[in-house]
Amino acid sequence: MPPMGSRHSQERRFGKKSKPKDIKATIKRLLGYLSEQKLKIFVAVICTMTASASTLGGTYMLRPIIDGLASGLKDGTDHGEIIAGLAAGLGIMALIYIIGVVATYIQARLMIGVSQGTLNKIRSDLFKKVQKLPVRYFDQNNTGDVMSRFTNDVDTIGEMLNSTILQIFSGVITLVGALCLMLYTNWIVALVTILFSPVMAFVGTKIANKSRKYFSAQQAALGKANGYIEETVTGQKVVKVFNHEDKVTSEFSELNNDLRNAQARAQFLGGIMGPVMNAMGQVNYTLTACVASVVAFISQWGGGVPFASLSVGGIAIFVNYSRQFSRPINELSQQLTNIMSALAGAERVFDVMDQTPELDEGKRLELKNVKGEVVLENVTFGYNPDKVILKNISMYAHPGQKIALVGSTGAGKTTITNLMTRFYNIDEGKITIDGIDIKDISLESLRENIAMVLQDTHLFTGTIMENIRYGRLDATDAEVRMAAQTSSAHSFIRNMSDGYDTMLKGDGSNLSQGQRQLLNIARAALSKAPILVLDEATSSVDTRTEQNINKAMDALMENRTTFVIAHRLSTIRNADAIMVLENGEIIERGTHDELLKLKGRYYELYTGLKELD
Repeated sequence: MPPMGSRHSQERRFGKKSKPKDIKATIKRLLGYLSEQKLKIFVAVICTMTASASTLGGTYMLRPIIDGLASGLKDGTDHGEIIAGLAAGLGIMALIYIIGVVATYIQARLMIGVSQGTLNKIRSDLFKKVQKLPVRYFDQNNTGDVMSRFTNDVDTIGEMLNSTILQIFSGVITLVGALCLMLYTNWIVALVTILFSPVMAFVGTKIANKSRKYFSAQQAALGKANGYIEETVTGQKVVKVFNHEDKVTSEFSELNNDLRNAQARAQFLGGIMGPVMNAMGQVNYTLTACVASVVAFISQWGGGVPFASLSVGGIAIFVNYSRQFSRPINELSQQLTNIMSALAGAERVFDVMDQTPELDEGKRLELKNVKGEVVLENVTFGYNPDKVILKNISMYAHPGQKIALVGSTGAGKTTITNLMTRFYNIDEGKITIDGIDIKDISLESLRENIAMVLQDTHLFTGTIMENIRYGRLDATDAEVRMAAQTSSAHSFIRNMSDGYDTMLKGDGSNLSQGQRQLLNIARAALSKAPILVLDEATSSVDTRTEQNINKAMDALMENRTTFVIAHRLSTIRNADAIMVLENGEIIERGTHDELLKLKGRYYELYTGLKELD
């Protein structure tokens, strides 16, 4: 596809920036995925509680250790007893911290399994949903942007699941535990921290709310940039042949600048969260230390404070608890950055999952012993409601007939075949196969009875044998080779170094366009479908190869109802009927000889008086 230059064309191409959706619904859906691993999460939560409790308990051990040491020195206790008591206290503290380290290790291992298992399920569900989406969705959405849902967006969810959730839980436990222990130690000093906490929470929430929309815009901009990169790299030959390197570089710079600006806004707000909260934590720490020192001084030398005495050891653990109380608030505020980024990614993933799948309505009948009688009755269709492509089209094909569709680009030739396979559903009229309305036929049964050779070939990574067998997975090697012979592909395949075991990569980049099309035709030849659609099947091959294909096609089309779309009119002279379409209507129909006698549009095209648009 040629590169598009204007900003408006890029907006049409990629869509406008997505807006934040229902955050609560997104969280609920993510929790639904996590609920499938309840046992692991439960054990991880227990480990997190243990780790948090060990941190709080280890800190509290400072009080008896310091107070005991100070009391022993003041009372003149034997130094050996003081050292023994100090060693015992430090040993208990070390044991508590070791338990916390082990619990943290187990929790980390469990959450890696939980996060990766959840991502595996999300990717699997997303991929399954993509397979069920109608062709219309892929026509309207950029491939690179769809791919970005599988990579960037899912990765942000993984980052959140790996650590953020349990860090939040751990932070809450530490917050509550530190508060209770501070109140137990000295309620007056605890009030300083309690009164300052709402200020920290308010600032953190304000920054997080403002960053939410920027992270959503960042994910959307990232998808657009990835989509453009994917499309440009795929179309490098087109870019180079038209000397559009500077053009695409300029367009990418615009998208890259949009991404940079979106990321700068999001990362700035995410980046200032930590420093702002740390600064406020330092203020809280300083105030707590000052007030605690004053209370301890009054307690020791000023007669005490009713119900609020404080020792030197109490000061030590208080300033530590003050830090531990502020740290979760800081971490929770910083984790909101990851959460907002992950939720923005999750919204984009769930947006795809919420797309309406390709509906298989009707009676879901199964086609059996298909003869190939195809009838279109007064078919009207438009890709968009405001623009009709086909206008009251009627035609028929008896079993084994070859029907050719001729017309200018946009006349509706390919649209007819898209409707036959129900890639799109008709707006008015009816299409039947052997008298059965295709709306009543299951999609699987319908499409396994129609083989298509498209103008744009697509080969998968794998061997030539595997690519041809894609036409019918249960085919034997002998049947694959027979199909290759039918399509005239066997001669070039056997001359390759590994023959049918030759590996194809990069959509068959090591083959010529003609060879790729021959494999595409062989794939259709392998299919036992009684109805065949050839959409410009020979447009990418040279004249000599075309002659070989046409001979093979005569054998391929025998006993098959065939619809041929071709610009080279010489290839359809032996068609049973030729339909000439213009502006979505059939303006002429008949055999080659009959249409020449009419001396109308077909006659002008065939004799060269006029050319197809």
